[in-house]
Amino acid sequence: MLLVQMLHTGNVCYCPLKINLLCNLCDLSCSYSYRCIYNDDIHFAVSISTKVVFNRKTMEQVTESRRKPIVVGIGELLWDMLPSGKKAGGAPINFVYHASCLGAEGYAISAVGDDELGKEIVDELDKNHIQHLIEKVPYPTGTVQVELREGIPTYTIHERVAWDHISPTSDAIDLAEKADAICFGTLAQRSRQSRETIQAISSFAPKDAYRLLDINLRQRYYDKELIEESLYLANVLKVNDEEFNVLRDLFGLNGTEREVALWFIEKYGLRMFVLTAGSSHSTIYTREEISTLPTPEVTVADTVGAGDAFSGALIISLLKGKSLSEAHHFAVKTAAFVCTKEGAWPVYEE
Repeated sequence: MLLVQMLHTGNVCYCPLKINLLCNLCDLSCSYSYRCIYNDDIHFAVSISTKVVFNRKTMEQVTESRRKPIVVGIGELLWDMLPSGKKAGGAPINFVYHASCLGAEGYAISAVGDDELGKEIVDELDKNHIQHLIEKVPYPTGTVQVELREGIPTYTIHERVAWDHISPTSDAIDLAEKADAICFGTLAQRSRQSRETIQAISSFAPKDAYRLLDINLRQRYYDKELIEESLYLANVLKVNDEEFNVLRDLFGLNGTEREVALWFIEKYGLRMFVLTAGSSHSTIYTREEISTLPTPEVTVADTVGAGDAFSGALIISLLKGKSLSEAHHFAVKTAAFVCTKEGAWPVYEE
């Protein structure tokens, strides 16, 4: 299903794709079988033309499964091509993987190619009990070349791939409306199509849900405008130490780490500012609390996905009613565990 933002003027909704859609919110019909979804002052027309792959549970079953918190990741789904072989990954989906392993009902929203890599990565989602709304598109499934130096990764991210072409659907909106937490980043917003989709779907998350912007600055795929648009949709910002310095420069900020973090909290109405500083420490800032913990020493296999594991463990702990201090301790422990394993989706020990 294809979602198209409509520009509402008077009694007509004009489609930016110029395919003469009419919005039935205004009691107008359309020969293309479109319907309108209304969200504040934004109108969307939804088409039944795009094929979306569902698995396991219908949207009705989502409502019935409220025993577990619902966490959603929207963005890049890809293969990390490591020296040891390919591993499933993509930051928002990594977040979902870890939250699911730790007790959440996890959902991935992305796109894959109609190719063998796409089939294999959807199989990985199924095998790891991650529910999904995955669209098949005429572009190759995403891959990233990963080089490791003493366990620290550097990435070469390929362009014009499937997750650059994520389309919004009414089912994704329904899911977002039920989410207890939703995670997105800047990388998958490098293309206009996925950018509009991610921002549209994220805007439907409940006000009291955790809306996590794992900023994930990569290569040249970001600018201040994109970051600000994303911040206005988020209420939790997660950065690493390198990204912290980039943000400080982009926004022309001086002052201490605490002063910069609190500036973002006040400016963008954030509930939390989360900083992970590699092998040194991590700090979580809120308006009322500050929690700082050292990073434990472990034998590192690689650090791929460690930050995503930190975020997933933190959010699921908070959703289960843990205090900030308890959730932070658990997040640090989980990230350390992931660093001892290869790839972003290690098998959790019983």
